[in-house]
Amino acid sequence: MRNMNTLDSKYQELLQDILDNGITKSDRTGTGTISVFGRQIRHRMSQGFPLLTTKKMAWKTMVTELIWFLSGSTNIKYLVMNGCHIWDGDAYKNYSKTIEGVIDGYKCGDIMGMQPHIEKWFSNPDDLEPLTQEEFINLIKIDDEFAERWGELGPIYGAQWRSWLKVGEKIDQIQNLIDELKTNPDSRRLMVSAWNVGELEHMVLPPCHYGFQVYTRKLTGEEMWLLLKKKVGEEKFQLMVDDIFPFGGGLSEELEVYNIPKRAISLMWNQRSVDTFLGLPFNIASYGLLLKMIADEMNMVPDELIGNLGDVHLYRNHVEQAKEQIKREPFDLPTVHVRDGIFSFGDKDVILENYQSHPAIKAPLSN
Repeated sequence: MRNMNTLDSKYQELLQDILDNGITKSDRTGTGTISVFGRQIRHRMSQGFPLLTTKKMAWKTMVTELIWFLSGSTNIKYLVMNGCHIWDGDAYKNYSKTIEGVIDGYKCGDIMGMQPHIEKWFSNPDDLEPLTQEEFINLIKIDDEFAERWGELGPIYGAQWRSWLKVGEKIDQIQNLIDELKTNPDSRRLMVSAWNVGELEHMVLPPCHYGFQVYTRKLTGEEMWLLLKKKVGEEKFQLMVDDIFPFGGGLSEELEVYNIPKRAISLMWNQRSVDTFLGLPFNIASYGLLLKMIADEMNMVPDELIGNLGDVHLYRNHVEQAKEQIKREPFDLPTVHVRDGIFSFGDKDVILENYQSHPAIKAPLSN
């Protein structure tokens, strides 16, 4: 059977494009990048779930982060408690930067009111030595008060998606999107934004993927028939066709009885900054899962996933890893089933099946 996976190949081509055409640039981390600008990646969901197979992906970590976004939370405690550590460095960096000013204030007479917290906030209270990152994350786990103070990342993705601030109210963009899909699925305003200019300075990191838009279309009669055939099986479908054929009728009643979708839905996300080796595979799978969840919520068919990519880069310490991944032959893509609605699902409600991949390729994080 022919391998339907073109996603890995497109991703490998993007890696090669950066290696061949990228220019050297400095960056905020001090690592340095090789960068190109203005690329796009597209995937037909009918080919399989968009989880790369040319290296093993951290599936549970990705699902946990998406649950966190959709919950509206901006505190890393949930992530840490569920083994997801991709935001650890940002929270710790915020602690380290803030604690420097706190120390100066304390030396001037505890003007920051630090005395009640001195035992927790420092690894060595006598010398005012800051916690190591490992100590910091452990305290996030076991101390709710500490987590509430230092685990917050500011109004990042979850806050913008679920509680965008407006004078006198908060706007739940995800709920609004679902409501609009129910009443006006042909709207060109089916969008969610995370780029809130008025709150950027309060975020530990401005959003890299700053917005997404969905688009729906009516399924053709043939497409709906094929969905019905897949649902009831070849033999039963043929009996249905034989029953109606002499009378020149259709299968509209059967389509209703078996709750066959009438529309397909696509999702396009926009990303200003693309860490192509570590981040992009994660983003592709995350938005693929979000598309699947919205489609299931609306009884639609997930159609096409599109990423519009701005500064597409490889960190200089990821180049050899990228070359290794380019050499690998893709496997077939897996499938995913979601058992609950977009507003109530947990990690046990997302079932990944038939995932075969090459081994993971380790690469350092650049924070």
